[in-house]
Amino acid sequence: MFVGWGAQAASIQPLEIVTKTGVHVFSVEMATTEEEKTTGLMYRKELAEGKGMLFDFSPDQEVSMWMKNTYIPLDMIFIRADGRILRIAENTEPLSTKIIPSRGLAKAVLEVIGGTAQKYGIQPGDRVAHPLFNGK
Repeated sequence: MFVGWGAQAASIQPLEIVTKTGVHVFSVEMATTEEEKTTGLMYRKELAEGKGMLFDFSPDQEVSMWMKNTYIPLDMIFIRADGRILRIAENTEPLSTKIIPSRGLAKAVLEVIGGTAQKYGIQPGDRVAHPLFNGK
């Protein structure tokens, strides 16, 4: 059975992405347990702009994501341990079981509403500021 938004125990934390166009602040749910990482944003019908989910895959590893049971297009931002963006998979296809790989070692993946990376000029190499990347 699916439990709706807000009923999950995931904590909400601020996250910043520093780009050439400025600093963009997001409010992210943390996905740290296996259950949270497996479920992610599945079954949700909407995701507000400025919101997202940060998946903690510590330690660094090759990461594969997919969109099974996910109804909204997402931008998946793969982030290295140093907080630099490794790769961005933009506007991923809802409900697809196609594997979306990190194509390198990633410590985390940030999922935001599709089109966010293009809207804010977020690119590989940009820096993500969050305690996960400060060794805390």
